[in-house]
Formats: sequence, structure tokens, C-alpha cells
Amino acid sequence: MAIYRNSISKIKMKYNFDEIISRKNTNSIKWNLAENHDVLPMWVADMDFKTPPEIIKALSEKALQGTFGYSFIPENFYEAIIHWWKISYQYDIKRDWILHVPGTIPAISAIIRAYLQPGENIIIQPPVYNHFFNAIENCDCNAIENKLIYENGDYHIDFNDLEIKAKDPKTKMLLICNPQNPVGRVWTRQELEKIVSICSQHNLIIVSDEIHADLVFENYRHIPLASVAQTSDIISFTCGSPCKTFNISGLSVAYIISEDPKFLKSVEKLLEKQETATINPFAVEALITAYTQSKSWLEELKDYIYSNYQFLKDFCKENMPEIKVTTLQATYLVWLDCSSLDIKSDEFSKLLLEEEKLWLNSGTMYGDSGEGFLRINIACPKALLIEGLKKLENGYNKVLNKKNSP
Repeated sequence: MAIYRNSISKIKMKYNFDEIISRKNTNSIKWNLAENHDVLPMWVADMDFKTPPEIIKALSEKALQGTFGYSFIPENFYEAIIHWWKISYQYDIKRDWILHVPGTIPAISAIIRAYLQPGENIIIQPPVYNHFFNAIENCDCNAIENKLIYENGDYHIDFNDLEIKAKDPKTKMLLICNPQNPVGRVWTRQELEKIVSICSQHNLIIVSDEIHADLVFENYRHIPLASVAQTSDIISFTCGSPCKTFNISGLSVAYIISEDPKFLKSVEKLLEKQETATINPFAVEALITAYTQSKSWLEELKDYIYSNYQFLKDFCKENMPEIKVTTLQATYLVWLDCSSLDIKSDEFSKLLLEEEKLWLNSGTMYGDSGEGFLRINIACPKALLIEGLKKLENGYNKVLNKKNSP
């Protein structure tokens, strides 16, 4: 297991995560979406590090072949996924448990459409990934909120409420983030077992978005939902992808895991009906290389990100004590509790954007239970993190002065 340090400056690293890469004028959603291109973007889940050199090399060699015709998915694509889940999570996957898909949200939407009827209910656990709300609405289903409980700077599941919501005969599915985005929780085996028990009792399908599974830090362990559900009679789907882990989100590659191949067949038919069943051959190459050659890059990445997290915590404690930094167990997205400042999340994020040229996500993007919070992306070189925190401090002081003024 990697050891995470407060500073990585003394560590000899193979990969240079301090390198500043200019992404302006590259059609980057993160860097070029703002009207003012002087904005420092620390919002969307997109890293400002170079993709692993092993992946860059593989894609370059693919491009040099000079032909870009139709391609099928090779067997080593599936072998790479099987290998990765075995070495990373000690979970044995069979070839026919895997369905390739062009992204996790298309996968989730296809699962919903394959198994639910319009007007049926899906439980989600806000504050949660904002695209869950969109996907459910686009499928003409209803999002039922089993809000997470926030206590003493940490989050846990309200199982009593989950039980009540699961009893509704219109409720057919639970859609979870494992690990959780935006609050950074890693669900324990005990928590997952309780989820599976409730869903089994009430015949709910579970869909587990595990796109951040690889970004779990020291003292925590990712438990695949599917490995817990093995002994139950429920239908479960796990959505995985290397995109967030290896900074290849623009390549749009993902997969669904289900231990009963017949469940995948229904989803596959829906994907074909939607004309969304194919994957770009460069994305295929990127996944294979990520899962077979890029593990050392990932370990150094996690060291670097956790060092950034420790720096952010120390900076906030010293310079912005009324902003509480929640515990980061996974992801590179830090959840900031700004509730004691007595300013709405939308107002604070707007002030930071307009006056400090810093773009953070308002907590209400992830449901109304995110009120009072901001989300900040710390997957960037330390110099950019420092710049962003100074901008945040300036905005914080403006809010504090207004709060304390007579």
C-alpha cells in the first residue's frame, strides 16, 4: 500500500506532476468554457496532468499506422479489465460478465431504459454526482432522494430512510456512487452489505458507478458492489472506466459488469437500439494500456494528489478556519464545508468566479443537501493549487468582512 506524505518534494518521482501544461485554446471544456479565459478552473473532474506516457506512446503508435477504419473489440480489451480488477480489488471477473460501453452515463441510461418503465422510481443519495439527476429525468423516471447524513465532518447513509424509500412499490432501482462523488466517501463492506440486504428484501436493482474506484487513498479500500452482491438474489450492475483515473475522459470508454450475462444482453440490445454500442479504437487502446502498463503512474499520482489534499487542509486551517475540509477518502474532488460563512453556495461560487476568477462547483449542483458547500478539484500541479487557494482566500475574506460588518 502506498504511503501518502504531507510533502512530496523530497520524494524522487518517475513522473513529473509539477509540470504546468497550457490547455488554453485547446477546445478544453475545463479551460475554455468560461467567457473570461483568465479564469482558473478547478471545477469539472478533469486532471491537469499529462496522461501516462505509456498511454501516449500507445496512442501515438496507433496513429502512425495511418488507417482509421472500422474496428472490433479485441479479446485483450476484456483480459485487461479482468486483470485490473483481480490485482486491484481481488475480484474475479469472467469474460461474459463484461459489456463495453462508450461512457458511464450512457451505460446508466441504457440500464434504466432496459429495466424500468417511465414513471418508476430510482433512489439516489445526495449530495451526489449531478448527472444522476439528468440521466433519471431523461429516462422519464423519478429521482427519490435518500439523503446522506452529515455529522462531525463526515457522511454516512441513512439506512432507516433507505428502507422506507425501498418499500414503495414504484421504486425499482438504487443508483449509488462507490466511491462517492462529491463527498469522497469510500463505502465499507458493512455498509454495502446493508445496502444489498435492503435491496434484496424489496427486489430493487442496484447500479453502482465505480468510476473513481482506483482513486482510493491510504487506510481505505474499495469494495466492488458486485463482490458483495454475489451471495444475494438481486440484479446488480457495476459501471467501471479508466477515464477519471488516467485522465482520458475525452476518449469516452467504459464497461458494465454483471455476473449474469443475460442481464447484460438486455442492456446490449438497448445500446444497439440507441446506436450507442460502439467504442473508438483509440479508446480501446488507451484502456488496454492503462490497465496493463500504467499502475506505477497511478501510485505516484495518488501520492501527489494526497499531498495536495494535505496542503489544502493546512492552508484552510491557517488562513480560512471557517471553511471545514471534509475527509477525503477517495477521488481528487474535495468537499468544502462553508456553511458557517452564512452565504449561499451559488452566491459564493459566483463571487469567486466574477471577482477572483476562480471557478469552483457550487454544492447545490449535487442536490439541495449540498447547500453550504463547494467542490474543488485538486488534481493539478501544486503551483496551480496554491494560486487557486489564494484566490479562494481572497473571496473568503470578502465574505467574512461582509458577515462581520455592522
